Amino acid sequence: MRILIYALNYTPELTGSGKYTGEMAAWLASRGHEIHVVTAPPYYPEWRVHCPYRAGEYRVEPAAGRPVPTVYRCPLWVPPTHGGTARVLHLSSFALSSLPVMVWQTLWRPDLVFTVEPTFFAAPVALLSAAVSGAASWLHVQDFEVDAAFDLKLLRPDGRAHALAKNLENFFTECFSQVSSVSSKMVERIRANRHLLSRVVLFPNWSDVEMIRPAPPDAANSYRQELGLTRKIVFLYSGNMGAKQGLDVLVPLVDFFKEDPRVHFLFCGNGVYRKELEKQVQHRPNVTMLKLQENDRMNELLNAADIHLLPQKRGVADLVMPSKLNGIMASGRPVIATADEGTQVAQVVAGCGLVVPAGDAKALCEASARLVESADLRMSLGQAAREYAVKYLNKELLLRRFELDMLALLTQPEKTQEVHLARSYRS
Repeated sequence: MRILIYALNYTPELTGSGKYTGEMAAWLASRGHEIHVVTAPPYYPEWRVHCPYRAGEYRVEPAAGRPVPTVYRCPLWVPPTHGGTARVLHLSSFALSSLPVMVWQTLWRPDLVFTVEPTFFAAPVALLSAAVSGAASWLHVQDFEVDAAFDLKLLRPDGRAHALAKNLENFFTECFSQVSSVSSKMVERIRANRHLLSRVVLFPNWSDVEMIRPAPPDAANSYRQELGLTRKIVFLYSGNMGAKQGLDVLVPLVDFFKEDPRVHFLFCGNGVYRKELEKQVQHRPNVTMLKLQENDRMNELLNAADIHLLPQKRGVADLVMPSKLNGIMASGRPVIATADEGTQVAQVVAGCGLVVPAGDAKALCEASARLVESADLRMSLGQAAREYAVKYLNKELLLRRFELDMLALLTQPEKTQEVHLARSYRS
C-alpha cells in the first residue's frame, strides 16, 4: 500500500502520540509499504523545537532506498505561553503550512490518508487530500482534543464557541472512511454518533514487551547505582509534565514520606509544568529530578522503580489514554493511578495496581503507604501488570491487526464495516 500519514507529532519525540506514530510508520515501512509522512518539527513535550530542526523551515528526510518512511517537515509556530488563543494559533499554523505539501502529495496517489488527532485542525486538509487523490481516509484519535481543551479550561466551556467546535468535529469525523481510537471507552464515545457506528474500531497503543521487560530481582540497576538509591523504595513518575497530568498531587505525597528514610522519588520528564514542580521540590532531599530519558535507557529507568505513579486531572481520564501506562505494565511494576471509578484508566489498572480518585492527595498517600509496607503486594500487582501487557499490549500483534484492517478497508469496504463492527463490540 501507499500510505500518507498526516500528524502534528512524530519521531524523534519520545512521548505522546509522536512516539506511536513514528513506531507505526517505521513498522509499516519494514513490511514493504510505501510510507510518506507529513508532520511538524519535533517540539514536544518541551514546547520548544528540538535542534537541529527549525520552526520556520520546510524539510525533507528522504528514505534513500531503505525501507523507512519519507518525512516532510512543515513550519510550526510554538507559543511561549499556553492559553487557549495561543493553542489555537499553534494548531492552525501547522494546518496552514502543511496544506500545500498535502496537496502536492496527492500527485503521489496514496491508497490511504491516515491522520492523527491531535491535531483535529488538520482533518479538513486530510479529507481534501484523500478526495483529490481518490484515497480512503482514516482518522485515529489519540486524544479528544476539542473536549480536552474545554475541560482543561484552555477554552471557555460554555457558549457558542463550544457548540460550534463540537458541531465541526462531528461533521468532519463523519466524513472519514474509518475512525479508530486507543481505548474501548474512547471508541464508545465516538460510536455515540450513530452515523459512525459501523466505522469505528479499536487501535490501542502498544508496548514492545521484548524491549521493556522485568529485570531479575538480583540485577543491578544503573539508575539506582548512579543516584545512590540501591536500598531505597523508589517511586517513579516519568513522562510529559503538562496540564493533563495533574502533577500537583505529587508534592503532598513527597511531604507525606519526608520522614521515611526508606522512600525516594524520581520525577523524570519535560513539559510546561516542570519548572513549577522543580521549584516546589528543590529543597527536598527525598526527590531527584531527571530530564526525559532516551529510549535506549527506558527499560533500565522503568525497572529502577518499585512503584510507578500515574496522576491524571479529574475529567480527562476518558478523553486521553496515557501512553506511559503501557511501558509501566510491561516493566512488571505496580502503578498507582489517580482516576475516577468507571474510567478506562481505572479499569485497566484494576488488578495491576491501585486506583484513587483524581485530585485526592490524601487517598494517594494512603495507597502509597500500603504499597511501601507490603513487598508481597508490590510483587503480585507487578506480575499481573506484566501478564496484562504480554496479552493485550503486544506491539507486533496489534500492528498486524491494524495492517489487516487497512487492507480490508481498501479491498472490501462493505464487508469490512461488518467485520469491524463485530470486532469492536467483542473488544
